[in-house]
Amino acid sequence: MEKLEYEFEGGTVLAARNKPILSGVLGSGNLEVLVEACDLCGKCRVEVETAAVGFGTIWQAVLSDVFDRWKIGDVKVSINDAGATPAVVALRLDQALHAYLGRSSEAIS
Repeated sequence: MEKLEYEFEGGTVLAARNKPILSGVLGSGNLEVLVEACDLCGKCRVEVETAAVGFGTIWQAVLSDVFDRWKIGDVKVSINDAGATPAVVALRLDQALHAYLGRSSEAIS
């Protein structure tokens, strides 16, 4: 297992009233994403736990792309990965963030 941590700045601080959202399932080739409010001085923190060791630069690229689209702050994103492809990572993050911001009635598994 490898633990990776990333921070993104310049996002809009979201109200802490948003309830935590869990999206996805932890299974082979998939991942689960937890999005929750957290006082991070306007930053967004992403913590990844993955069984696929040595892919930090790919995680950085995928997460940078996602958070270029989602400018959010004071949000912590926790990811438990079971070997998801970059496309699945982006999809699950988009689903979780849509749900967290109330653009969907619930997270999609």
